[in-house]
Amino acid sequence: MDLYYEASGSGKPIVLLHSGGADLRDWTFIAPLLAQKYKVITVDGRGAGLSPSPVSPANYVEDVLTLLNHLELDQVVLVGHSMGGQIATEFTLEYPERVAELILIAPSLSGYQYSEEFNQWMQKINSFFPDMEKMLELSLDAPSYRVVLTSRQKDLLVEMFRHHLKKIGEWKTFESVWPEPPAIERLEEIKARTLFILGEVELPDNQRIASFFNRLPDVRFTHLPEADHMLTLTHPNVVSRTITEFLEE
Repeated sequence: MDLYYEASGSGKPIVLLHSGGADLRDWTFIAPLLAQKYKVITVDGRGAGLSPSPVSPANYVEDVLTLLNHLELDQVVLVGHSMGGQIATEFTLEYPERVAELILIAPSLSGYQYSEEFNQWMQKINSFFPDMEKMLELSLDAPSYRVVLTSRQKDLLVEMFRHHLKKIGEWKTFESVWPEPPAIERLEEIKARTLFILGEVELPDNQRIASFFNRLPDVRFTHLPEADHMLTLTHPNVVSRTITEFLEE
């Protein structure tokens, strides 16, 4: 097991998968709250935080399986934020017996065709590589960060983004491996009870992705007003309380 992880608390195991551009500090404020009732595992995804950078195409789904096997956890509550939500969704489709409940926070979704506006924004950011400060400036210049950038957690967000941009300079490949067919074509196969949390200050693409999850047989949606894509940092109390209430039902 070469990925860096941290564990705290005891009880029903919960694995938290962070967003893209971040690391396990995405859960700085939520993990301690959940650890009051549960065993909480946070992990730096491959190429993020203190985990090694990819030297071959990354398989994030299999990385989660390796983590669970290493910790000898037969079944967990799987929580994914943004890119971590995409990984959690794919893992649940591939290994449904390992997921007791699925909790998605503003997830991305494999197979979703992003808008031209979003693609142009990403291309503009990437065009400034390796000018990391300019990439950071453009990355945060989006409505989905409007709330967090005016909050007390701004410095933590910027620090995570800056660390991530520096880290990707060490990557040997940017390719990744995902199951086929893509999750967008298989969502109705997810049988686990699912909680979907989304801030109302979001990109149109992230809002459209949410609509696809209506196809899940057992899903509940919670929308947080005055919260953006980084609601894990700005609204930890309400997010952790929503998760706990969902799990205690």
